[in-house]
Amino acid sequence: MTLVLSLFASIVVFAALLAAASLAVSERQVLRGRVASDIATGFIQLSAQKQRLRTWIAQVQLGVKVDDGARAELQSAMQGTLQRLKVLSVQAMELDSGSFAVEEYRRRSAALATLEESIAELGRTAAKAQAQVTGRGLPSGQHSLLLARVFDMADDGEMRMLIAENIAREGAAVQRERAAADTTLAWVRWLWLGAAAVLAGATLIAAVYFGRALRYPLLQLNEGAQALQSGKLSHRIPLVGHDEFASVAQSVNALAAELEQHRERESVQRQRLEDLVAARTAELADALASLRKVDSQRRRLFADISHELRTPTTVIRGEAEITLRGIDKPASEYREALGRIVSTARQLGAVIDDLLAMARSDMDGLSLVREAVDMDELAADALAQVSATATRLGLRLGPPPASTGQHMVSGDSLRLRQLLGVLLDNATRYSRPCGQVTLTVESETDSAGHPIAVQVVVSDDGIGIPTDELGRVFERRFRGTAAREHSPDGSGLGLSIARALADAHGGQLQLHSNQAGTRAVLRLPLVSQALIGGPLA
Repeated sequence: MTLVLSLFASIVVFAALLAAASLAVSERQVLRGRVASDIATGFIQLSAQKQRLRTWIAQVQLGVKVDDGARAELQSAMQGTLQRLKVLSVQAMELDSGSFAVEEYRRRSAALATLEESIAELGRTAAKAQAQVTGRGLPSGQHSLLLARVFDMADDGEMRMLIAENIAREGAAVQRERAAADTTLAWVRWLWLGAAAVLAGATLIAAVYFGRALRYPLLQLNEGAQALQSGKLSHRIPLVGHDEFASVAQSVNALAAELEQHRERESVQRQRLEDLVAARTAELADALASLRKVDSQRRRLFADISHELRTPTTVIRGEAEITLRGIDKPASEYREALGRIVSTARQLGAVIDDLLAMARSDMDGLSLVREAVDMDELAADALAQVSATATRLGLRLGPPPASTGQHMVSGDSLRLRQLLGVLLDNATRYSRPCGQVTLTVESETDSAGHPIAVQVVVSDDGIGIPTDELGRVFERRFRGTAAREHSPDGSGLGLSIARALADAHGGQLQLHSNQAGTRAVLRLPLVSQALIGGPLA
């Protein structure tokens, strides 16, 4: 577009320069014709003035009363005409400096010089003659005759012929300049016609080129705008170069790229928001499921409590009613009844403890007072507590573990004692008569031989757990067929409580069983040596 506008500007400037040049040539030619005409007119005026002077002398000869000052005025006018002719001659030379003009200037200058001398001589002679006439006192008729004779002597025919030649020559010059002016006007006319044709052709070509040059970029820009309007932000306008349309195309492409980046960022943010909403929805769903699970557990807990407490309570009440019914009985019967009531009450207390522990586990309410606990001492205390039951059942207990001071864990000693009590209670309850129960405490090391955990193992040679039931022993209220036959008074909550306590301490509880007995393995992480000796957070 800049090139086309520059071309149009060049055409306008060229037209202006051509007009100025044509005007200058025409003006110069007009001035030359005017000067030539003024020169010819000057010579004619000079001839007329000379003729008027002769007429004045003729009137004097005829005795007509004339003003003597008229002769001086005519002579002055002739001098003025000569001076104007000199000026015009110089102007003609300045306007046309050709060889012919120079030669004509020389001839004109020579003629003017001759005429000037002749007129001057005429003036001197006339003045001298008039003085002579006036000095002699001649009459006016003789005076006029003398002036006429003097005028004829000064003219001598040369002035008349010289003026006539110059009038003829200058008339020819006027005709020549007029012809030149006509030629110049014709030349200017054809020049302008040719220039108009060239300018019209150039303008037409420029318009065609400009139209074609504009059509493709405008179409591309229009397509790009429609693509952006329809949301196709990946569209790019295929215009290259350094013109105005390429610059606009680059700006539009940059705008499209920026909008596309904004759309991608918005899409990413929208996807992130959707993911966040989905995550929050999943969390809410999990929370709702947890609430439902807690509610279900609460309902099941109440059912378990109702079931587990109803049977022992009924037994205690029945024993008391039977004992108090009828006549007095011997002391031995009362003692036996009270023994059965105490046994049932002990069973009821164990069930209550199990239910309370399970309730705390259900409600995630196992509050642990953590401290450094020596598992060697804790295992020895647990064996001492179960020794009476083992003796009553005719079982043998293995020796307590040695106190090494290397098996320190972070935990609640009461909860850990309860956990070991559950494992030892199951081992003694489901062992065969004259069987043996052992409890060992060992260190677990990593590949480099550094201790990382404590492993407590409770083993028995009891009835064992069938393989198909081994995966369900940690379920609440689950009791295998052999377990129910061997000990019908169990609640099925012990191992579930034990695993909950192990998980709360960051440990693991596993059971391995076969026909030769069962082996319970409790793994707890060792506490850092820097934390031994005080309560733990």
